[in-house]
Amino acid sequence: MDNIVVEALIRALAVGTPLLLACLGAIINERGGVVNLGVEGMMAVGALAAFAVASSSPDANLWLAVGASMLAGAALASLHALATVTLRANQFVSGLALALIGTGAAGLLGKKFEGLPLFNKVNDWNLGGFVINPFTVAALLLAAALAFYLNSTRSGLTLRSVGENPAAADVLGVNVGAVRIWAVLAGGSLSGLAGAFLALSYRASWADNMTAGLGWIAVALVIFVGWRPLRAVLGALFFGFLYYLQFRLQGNSPVPTEVFNAMPFILVLVVLALAGLRGQQGDAPAGLGRPYVRGER
Repeated sequence: MDNIVVEALIRALAVGTPLLLACLGAIINERGGVVNLGVEGMMAVGALAAFAVASSSPDANLWLAVGASMLAGAALASLHALATVTLRANQFVSGLALALIGTGAAGLLGKKFEGLPLFNKVNDWNLGGFVINPFTVAALLLAAALAFYLNSTRSGLTLRSVGENPAAADVLGVNVGAVRIWAVLAGGSLSGLAGAFLALSYRASWADNMTAGLGWIAVALVIFVGWRPLRAVLGALFFGFLYYLQFRLQGNSPVPTEVFNAMPFILVLVVLALAGLRGQQGDAPAGLGRPYVRGER
């Protein structure tokens, strides 16, 4: 029984790590008032960039691979910042386009990397008998740091004010556009980092569609946790456990495999519906999804 519990926790942490990283990035976006549905695409290009650098030679620096993933995610996110903040395009349409562009470009450019070996991978740490991945440690520390940043620092409060009432923040001298662009780029870099975990540790390979819908679950997870970084830790563990349960039950049930594959996504809809019934959507930043035009009411 103890072995099953430990296995479930390790598996939940493994799958929950990219969910947590991507969710934290989306929280930064949305706390600044910008919706970004392109998380899936940014994760995909981040994974490709990380694998491309790590597989370039046996002596490739994994830190460079991680940095490349974050730069790739931020670079793709910059298109969203340009469209939504500078050109004031519809944030939902731009985000969907970003998801399609990112996954499509990663699939096309990544064909030459399919089947290639990864010379080095990010190995787990053994901490007194408990095995944990460095990406997981980083994700947990980032969640705590982001919670502190949003609630206890001047710049974090500025970010929140831009998401809640950009006009009032503008009157106080805040450059709303610059803050929102920073939020979008920061969120993109964390989504790229989530992709790096898949390519350098969890799968340690490259394959088309390796994100497998995790980016979409991360977007929904933001609502589920009420835009709070520390709650995101528990939410990511919960969905990580669902993925573990999905694989655990597949070989021991007459139910078709497709049902188990769809289970995490079905439960996303269920928990979002429950969040809506509880009025949790009222926790959303008041200015979320609305382009800001100075002087406009």
